[in-house]
Amino acid sequence: MDRPDQTTHFGFRDVALGDKQALVNDVFHSVAQRYDLMNDLMSAGLHRVWKDIMVNMLNPPRTDRPFALLDVAGGTGDVAFRAAKAAGAGFRATVCDINSDMLDVGRGRAAARHLDEKVSFVEGNAERLAFPDRGFDGYTIAFGIRNVPRIDRALSEAFRVLKPGGRFLCLEFSTVDVPGLDRIYELFSFKVIPTLGRAVTGDADSYQYLVESIRKFPRPNAFADMIRAAGFSRVGWQSLSGGIVALHSGWRL
Repeated sequence: MDRPDQTTHFGFRDVALGDKQALVNDVFHSVAQRYDLMNDLMSAGLHRVWKDIMVNMLNPPRTDRPFALLDVAGGTGDVAFRAAKAAGAGFRATVCDINSDMLDVGRGRAAARHLDEKVSFVEGNAERLAFPDRGFDGYTIAFGIRNVPRIDRALSEAFRVLKPGGRFLCLEFSTVDVPGLDRIYELFSFKVIPTLGRAVTGDADSYQYLVESIRKFPRPNAFADMIRAAGFSRVGWQSLSGGIVALHSGWRL
């Protein structure tokens, strides 16, 4: 059990491990209504391409064969909607997120897209999923794993809820590996993104945290080792857009 005084990094600040989740919740409560707009502005629309690549790798069946997806930290439904459009009649997605405001936005979007029968929304914690063992064919998490206080627990839960033969896919910001681009990216991240956050959502501090949390996340090789430690097989990852993001994959075999 974690000691009450055990600390973790919240951005570049050290905070009590037990307090991190509350701080993360505050971040996303404050930006929920304009979260998707900010994603477009921060990535110049590239987040759409990255999510499409993840859904293509998931490759849900285009037939009426049942396929159950759990999309964790997917509050506004972006990944689940993409998967639903790519899949056949047997597809169902459950979006699980700890933030009720993000889920409310997602439910509204699902209804507007006539996807509310295929995509459901459940409030829950990635470290303690309220789902039975071996219940899902796929588990996705996009830009959410770095906000989980205990990443190892979230990975263990992902393994637990996947069926044998199920696939884990994680899209997360990574380490830019192109000379020159790394300096431009650093400047954009720390100087431009918080300013955009203030202009669009009225909240610069939340986006300062998001930028800082990226720098604290393990490098791809180290994160791949964590995925293996959770029990996954055939673990791999690919760098996208010069290393701005990495797409990690593993199988429960």
